[in-house]
Amino acid sequence: MRYALVNPQWNFKGSTYFGCPEPHIPLELLSARKFLRAAAHEVLLIDAHMEQLPLDRVREQVAAFDPDFLVIPTAPSYLFWRCPQPELRVPAQWLRSIHGRARTVVIGPHGSATPRATLEKTGADVVLRGEPDQTLPQLAERPWELIDGCCWRDDQGRLRMNEGLGVTDMAHLEALDFSDYPVEKHAHRHHIFPGNGADHLVRGAELEFARGCPYSCTFCNKTLFRNKFRERPLNAVLNEIDQLISRGVDYIYFIDEIFGVGKNVLALLDEIAKRSVSIGFQSRIDLWDEDSLAQLGRAHCVSFECGIESITEHGREELHKNCRLSTERIQSLLITARKHIPWVQANLIKTIKDDPADVARFQSDLRSSGVWVSEPVPMYPFPGSPLYIETFGARPDEQAWERAHAYYLNLFADRGYSDIQDQRPLPLAELECVS
Repeated sequence: MRYALVNPQWNFKGSTYFGCPEPHIPLELLSARKFLRAAAHEVLLIDAHMEQLPLDRVREQVAAFDPDFLVIPTAPSYLFWRCPQPELRVPAQWLRSIHGRARTVVIGPHGSATPRATLEKTGADVVLRGEPDQTLPQLAERPWELIDGCCWRDDQGRLRMNEGLGVTDMAHLEALDFSDYPVEKHAHRHHIFPGNGADHLVRGAELEFARGCPYSCTFCNKTLFRNKFRERPLNAVLNEIDQLISRGVDYIYFIDEIFGVGKNVLALLDEIAKRSVSIGFQSRIDLWDEDSLAQLGRAHCVSFECGIESITEHGREELHKNCRLSTERIQSLLITARKHIPWVQANLIKTIKDDPADVARFQSDLRSSGVWVSEPVPMYPFPGSPLYIETFGARPDEQAWERAHAYYLNLFADRGYSDIQDQRPLPLAELECVS
């Protein structure tokens, strides 16, 4: 069978999108391609966002390939599946414009939470819930009712759904092949800012060392995909790092939900220390101590982002952070991290539990030691997150995105949004109609 995997050109005008709008390597598509090729399927991968390809050009390329299945994600890069744009305008437009005779398939966080609504909004034939890396080949190989997380309409238009979720066996995800991917067009260095000590870096890329997270923080949107923690084979990741270095990459950002948990993390850092490449990632400060923070410095870590969320132990408990450190110990470790790493970032969440004056003192104390501390950001009750269930008292239904979006706009219209968001976001109905 022939599969076309397309990453569209993304546009977030008017959106509440939290993520970075720059192109990032679509690891979910490269990973799916690896499994598809292993199953002897033909694959065309087009990254229209990275290559800035217009819709008409992509339509021509897909038509020439004449695929049996056309696959499009509903959010850019695995890195942002946990904080996706709520609207499905872009994937719907691209799917309907380029499908030809192919069966159309959508993957991503939207269908994982609300499959019926995602089918209706995008016009897709199939939604794959959860991780699609290993379930995509199965569309051509077995009855769909036997595929974990497969949702589709039968000949009578009735929704059919396997209640499971796709979960990838990361132990079998060998090194991805970047030989025919436009690595040289990816100049963006994710989470590198002017003046943060890493301005000399030239070309960035993204990789994943592990997938999922063993914690269950209230606000985190990963329950319905990339949930269970799994570590990849060390040699596979090192192979990818060496491929990228040979293509001129000198900075790698690990997209892991939580970098620092796995049993092979320190071995990975030892190997990175031998290579001419810098790294960045998201983590928790309570996964590190003075010795391992020093090891991060030796491994050329230049960007270290930590979710602190609340400045009080009680506040962190309410968010189910399962953090056993005191606030004082957290501050001490962040300051130690800054001695080894040029950019250390502590993220806070906007909550009524934290006194603004106490927050200001916390920020001032850390900033005086060179640690960048965010302004408290508002929480979006993403369908599929524990916060959604806490807020609305039920699991996501087919109006979940509309409900979450309206709630978010009403709650923060007068309090202000994050500084990385559009400050005048549109209601979801308008957002999904904007050209």
